[in-house]
Amino acid sequence: MEINFTTKEESKRLQEADFLALSGAERVLAFFKLCYEMRDFPSQETSEKKDNFIIEFKNR
Repeated sequence: MEINFTTKEESKRLQEADFLALSGAERVLAFFKLCYEMRDFPSQETSEKKDNFIIEFKNR
């Protein structure tokens, strides 16, 4: 295990470089994975909207 101490700017730059190193398909999958994981975070927003486009994630 390695611990690195970096500035916020340097950390963001490294994350961006890692993300841009992915192929287009890998970027899309990373985005969908992030969207799926965000469902676990609490939200105060209540939406009564109907007939929206829904992306359903099924566990493999």
